[in-house]
Amino acid sequence: MTGTTPPLVTIGIKALNEEEHIAAALRSACAAVEGLDGEVVLADSGSTDRTVAIALEFAADGAPVHVWRLRDTHLRCCGIGAQLAFQQARGEYFYLLDGDMTLDPEFIRQGLAFLQANPDYAAVGGRVVEVQTQSIEFELRARSDLEKGSAISGEVDRLDCGGLYRTSAIRAVGYFADRNLHAFEEFELGARLRAQGWKLARIAAPAVRHFGHAVGGYRLMLKRLRSGYAGGPGEVVRGALGAPHFRQVLRDFSQLRNGIAVWGWWIALVAAAIAGLWIPLAVLVLVPIAFLSWRRGGLRLGLYSLATWNVNAIGLIQGLARTRTAPRTPIEAQAMKP
Repeated sequence: MTGTTPPLVTIGIKALNEEEHIAAALRSACAAVEGLDGEVVLADSGSTDRTVAIALEFAADGAPVHVWRLRDTHLRCCGIGAQLAFQQARGEYFYLLDGDMTLDPEFIRQGLAFLQANPDYAAVGGRVVEVQTQSIEFELRARSDLEKGSAISGEVDRLDCGGLYRTSAIRAVGYFADRNLHAFEEFELGARLRAQGWKLARIAAPAVRHFGHAVGGYRLMLKRLRSGYAGGPGEVVRGALGAPHFRQVLRDFSQLRNGIAVWGWWIALVAAAIAGLWIPLAVLVLVPIAFLSWRRGGLRLGLYSLATWNVNAIGLIQGLARTRTAPRTPIEAQAMKP
C-alpha cells in the first residue's frame, strides 16, 4: 500500500492466549493477501502469553500486520474481539479469522471473484475443516458440518467460522459484531444483513482449518457457563428486541426454539414430580435421551446433546437478563508497536 489509499482486503484475527496457533494464523493471513493490496489486523483481548509478541515479530519483519489490544480486559467476549478487528480495518472487503484457525491461501481470491460477480451478496464463506475432533464437542460439530454446515454450498443464513464480507454492507447495518455477544455473533450479523435484503453464500472451496479446544466436552461446557459464553443465545434475542432483524431471529435461531422447548420440559418434569406421577416422570426423562441418542447415533452423543440443550436453555435466561452497551459504541484499544 502507498500513501493513504485504503487496502482492498483486511483480514482481521481475534485472539486471546493463542501463542500455540497465532503464528500459523498470521502466516496464512499474510499469504492470503500477498499481491492483493491487503492488510492483517490482530485484535487481542488481553493475552497474557506471547500472542502479541509473536504478532509484533511479524510486523517488525515487514509483514502488513497491525496489532491492537483491548484496553479494558473485563469487557472481553467473542463479539468485542470481532468488532475490534473490524473497527481498525480499512479494507474494501473484510475477513474475520480466529486465532486458532488457518486460512486457505486461495480462498480470498475465490471469495472476491464470487462477490464481484454477485452484487446482491454481502458475504461468502467456504468449507471449514475441524482438525481437533477428539473432544466430543468438536466431534459433533464436524458431523453437523457435513450434514448442514460449511460442506453444503449455496445460500445460507450465517457464516460460522468466518467469511469474506463487503465492508460497505457491514457499515450499512451499523457494525460487524455486537460487542455484547459471548457467542453466535455470526448468526446475529447474518440476521441483520438479511433483514436489509442482503444474501450470504457458501461456495465449494476450502476456507479454513480450525484447531479448536482440546479440553473435554463437559469441561468445556462448564467453562462456557462460568465465562458467560453460554449466555450467547439470550444476548442475541435481547439485542434483537424491537430491531429490524427480530423476525429473522424468531424464524431461524434454533437455539431460541430449543431453549423454549427445554423450558417446557423442565416445567413438565417439576409438575410430574410434585404430583407424584413417577411413570410419566420416567418417560419424560427417557424420551429425549432416546430421541437424541437415535438422532446422534449413540448414547454417548445423545447424552451430551441433551446436556448441551440444557446449558443452552440456562444461557438463554442468563443472556436475556444481562445489561447491554450500545453496540455502535467505539471500543477502546491500544495500538501495539514492534
